Amino acid sequence: MVNGKTYLVRTYGCQMNVHDSERLSGLLESAGYTAAPEGTDADVVVLNTCAVRENADNRLYGNLGHLRPVKDAHPGMQIAVGGCLAQKDRGEIVRRAPWVDVVFGTHNVGSLPVLLERARHNAEAQVEIVESLEVFPSTLPAKRDSAHSGWVSISVGCNNTCTFCIVPALRGKEKDRRPGEILAEVQALVDQGVLEVTLLGQNVNAYGVEFRERTAFADLLRAAGRIEGLERIRFTSPHPREFTDDVITAMAETPAVCHQLHMPLQSGSDDVLRRMRRGYRQDRYLGIIDRVRAAMPDAAITTDIIVGFPGETEADFEQTLHVVRQARFSSAFTFQYSKRPGTPAAEMDGQLPKEVVQERYLRLTALQDEISWAENRALVGRRVELLVAAGEGSKDAARGRLSGRARDGRLVHFTAADGVRAGDVVETVVTEGKPHFLVADGELLSHRRTRAGDASEAGTRPTTQGISLGMPAIGVPAPLPAAVSACG
Repeated sequence: MVNGKTYLVRTYGCQMNVHDSERLSGLLESAGYTAAPEGTDADVVVLNTCAVRENADNRLYGNLGHLRPVKDAHPGMQIAVGGCLAQKDRGEIVRRAPWVDVVFGTHNVGSLPVLLERARHNAEAQVEIVESLEVFPSTLPAKRDSAHSGWVSISVGCNNTCTFCIVPALRGKEKDRRPGEILAEVQALVDQGVLEVTLLGQNVNAYGVEFRERTAFADLLRAAGRIEGLERIRFTSPHPREFTDDVITAMAETPAVCHQLHMPLQSGSDDVLRRMRRGYRQDRYLGIIDRVRAAMPDAAITTDIIVGFPGETEADFEQTLHVVRQARFSSAFTFQYSKRPGTPAAEMDGQLPKEVVQERYLRLTALQDEISWAENRALVGRRVELLVAAGEGSKDAARGRLSGRARDGRLVHFTAADGVRAGDVVETVVTEGKPHFLVADGELLSHRRTRAGDASEAGTRPTTQGISLGMPAIGVPAPLPAAVSACG
């Protein structure tokens, strides 16, 4: 029924959504759709939404408004809306945009092809939102975006109750995958030439809570590091409350694990952290940073910070600036607090005027830019290994450069050389440090062609067909496949 039909998936929000979109693409291709060529109108447009970003709903309905005349001009075109905003708004989407054909939630991604067919057959919108996970995303096929780097979800959902965050209400309680299932997916990616994986979780280092294994995450890092051909392992995002020394040790002792850590701070004020329900205080946070740097002096540490949380005083904000000066983050994702309906913080007293939040935000970003620039300048003269990426440098072509990521996650723009492709590995020397990236304008020291580079050159991408070994029994560690070494 869908022979010849094309699709386009538009993604908004976090890495989880990016990975979910890979699953959506895989599902649609398994059902017979093909990706729409660039510059053409697709027969099916899927909007994978986010409810966390400011004005997320306005952005969705604005995009749906732009799609209405396109659909009117293309009889048979279908529009589907999924993701966190779909989970939250449900039938409201069809009420406000009746030209939408399908609305599905975060827990039933796998239903999309059936819902599209049902909407087509019944000639009416299909809204299906379920309250708990139906099928773990790993069991679904995925069409990967990158030839050299892959997302691997190790858990979904979150057990935390941060007062500014709506994610637990939309993604549900934490559900952990079996270690063997995760490692089998990593192996499947490596078998197709992938050199780097990023382990994903809403609270990634809480992994193992469902089957009561305290060291499960550290064990998983070590086990993944034993997979031959896997050169780089990253993970995001951990939570300071659950961050333990065994993870630091595993990072330091496992060669494939990159010395990069994204550790959300949110605020440096103990009082604000308490109102946020973050479960840690400034001293604990800085203690983690100190122990990471003691074990891995070259570690690049990044963070998230919210400015202007309800009730934040000037003294509270100064504590955030203090932590930023002490921690010396390589970069920070900084946000001005804005109300998120449905969160406890939205109802708190002490909502700050926009101009106060803006002024503090500018002071914070100026300080962080100064630190980032100093940290990057200190790397001039250092030899770096880069995994070449595509599309990371908007001005690369005009300047005769390519771009890649160092092992610590920093973006490096380097002098292009014949035969270097996305997915290849090069070594070079940093010649200049900028606030948000490094420059390496000398000749390459080495260039290693890789299978990922071959795939990039050929325009092919890895696919995974879905891996399910079953959910773990409580209290019983899941066995690993025979081909993968046992954890720890």
